[in-house]
Amino acid sequence: MGEERVKVPESKEQSQKFLKYLLRDVRAMGKMLEEGWFEIDNIRIGAEQEICLIDRNAKPAPIAMELLEELNDKSFTTELAKFNLETNLEPLLFKDRCLTQMEVNIQKKLDYAREKVKIFEGDIVLAGVLPTIRKSDLDISNLTPLPRYRAICDAINKLRGEEYELRIQGTDELLMKFDTPLLEACNTGFQVHLQVNPDDFVQKYNLAQAITGPVLASAVNSPLLFGKRLWKETRIALFHQSVDTRKVGDHLRESSPRVTFGNQWLKESILEIYQEDIARYRVILSSEVDEDVDKLMDEGKVPELRALQIHNGTVYRWNRPCYGISDGKPHLRIENRVFPSGPTVTDEIANAAFWLGLLNGMDQEYPDISKQMDFDDAKMNFFAASKLGLDTKFSWTNDKRYAAVDLICNELLPLAREGLLSVGVDKGDVDSYLDIIEERTDAGQTGSYWMIQSYNALTKDVTREQALTAVTNAMIKNQKKGEPAHKWGLAKLDDMEMWQPSSLLVEEFMTTDLFTVQKDDIIELVANLIDWRRIRYIPVEDDSKHLVGLVSMRMVFREFNNVIHEKGEASSSVGDVMIKNPITIHPEASILEAVDIMDSQKIGCLPVVKNNRLVGIITEQNYMTITKRLLKLLDKKRLPED
Repeated sequence: MGEERVKVPESKEQSQKFLKYLLRDVRAMGKMLEEGWFEIDNIRIGAEQEICLIDRNAKPAPIAMELLEELNDKSFTTELAKFNLETNLEPLLFKDRCLTQMEVNIQKKLDYAREKVKIFEGDIVLAGVLPTIRKSDLDISNLTPLPRYRAICDAINKLRGEEYELRIQGTDELLMKFDTPLLEACNTGFQVHLQVNPDDFVQKYNLAQAITGPVLASAVNSPLLFGKRLWKETRIALFHQSVDTRKVGDHLRESSPRVTFGNQWLKESILEIYQEDIARYRVILSSEVDEDVDKLMDEGKVPELRALQIHNGTVYRWNRPCYGISDGKPHLRIENRVFPSGPTVTDEIANAAFWLGLLNGMDQEYPDISKQMDFDDAKMNFFAASKLGLDTKFSWTNDKRYAAVDLICNELLPLAREGLLSVGVDKGDVDSYLDIIEERTDAGQTGSYWMIQSYNALTKDVTREQALTAVTNAMIKNQKKGEPAHKWGLAKLDDMEMWQPSSLLVEEFMTTDLFTVQKDDIIELVANLIDWRRIRYIPVEDDSKHLVGLVSMRMVFREFNNVIHEKGEASSSVGDVMIKNPITIHPEASILEAVDIMDSQKIGCLPVVKNNRLVGIITEQNYMTITKRLLKLLDKKRLPED
């Protein structure tokens, strides 16, 4: 749930003091491992469920603090942004019907949250990345107002500067600049925890690394960001870049991002991970550590190891080692952070069952995975699965290569079944959840596939913003029904029933695929662009993407008309005829403001500018598309005549 009492070190002395505590904690853990302090009798599983909060128009709703008051439940806690929340599940013994019980527990929490959020005319959504999130939602004003989150943002800004560049290439390409680490708040996940016997930690952790790619391939649920079709699990790329504190330098020097898969197999102990994290990553957060670890241990008391836990919380491993205390007894866990939130709770538990089963079923087949598989293959499998999902080709043990469907269905699912049954998980649970993985994989319909197919079909008839709204509304309906995603029908236009154009921002409906000219270009080029692309307005920009003018189809007609009727010579360049300093609008302005400007100024086009750079354009055609859909909605709602 995170340590609240943290801050950015204000001096070299504070950093050095905290580092001493950190090194002391590592030594203490080493001693605890040697002396057998850790629990080995019980094995538990746990989970953390992150959710998106939305308003009645399916847009992010920054109401987390108010909703927490209404919930009055300590299992709910904050996330980085005010439009997300997290609920933490009580650990369960890893046996019997623990999987069904976990699903029931999560569903109860979500039903409770969904009931309370109605007070704010909102709802909740399970999505790795909320399709309707906008760049404007990532303003620093939406940062959760707690010292821990401010400290994290300040620490990252201090290391990398206050401008972030995001580059993700998928079917579409996203290239944007940001001025806040709040970009990471686009992500919501479903974290699964498995308690591990210290003697088994190295083997289990290496297996967790090896299976990360295949288990993610069947679980992807985050293909859309700002209306762009990117990776099948865009969360992975987004998280890597949003908290990456590295700066560009000598291209020969290696440097690890703070979001990491790791660099090599474990060999002897969990301590190798903590030691590497201290060696590679600077301390960015500190705290006033008031526990005397050595004294506590001398008295036979279990230390919290707060310094170690704080630093561990600032290095984001996809399989994260965790130290905890239950009923006065310390334990070790592996936290799986790769799974996205959704598509349904049932899907999430199926994903968890697959992962948990493999960790307990691969031991006999692969007693030491590090001797049968190259670490770099495991790492590349992970990133390939993030990009391609079930279309991935995996490099597997002993230099074998498998298509994702074949590896999952023929090799891994049988091992997962054996693993769950071997620890006493109820056979009904095993069959129920692993059958979902098999059926989903056979059908090829992951959450990401469903979203992309729905989005592609919808955008043939409606705007991008309308399609994203329909996809989000359809997700909510299907999540409430509870059927796993491979049984969902595609989103339809009817799923836009909550769509309200008055809530739109300019950035949501502006055209961003722009064709521009420069002022030294010839008029004939403009005429051809108008003809080829069937557009009526062409922005004029300089080499730095600054808007310097605007040319309309009417201007070009007038220019050529003058030549035809011998009223003068044709202008030689765009700069001679363009409108200089055209009226513009900001992307975060409302649609109503744009309508008022265009109506009052009697103009048919508004270039959209941010930070003095052209980012889009809106014309009468954008309004026609919106109006067409609105009229259809009004007609549908009209009551029949008596």
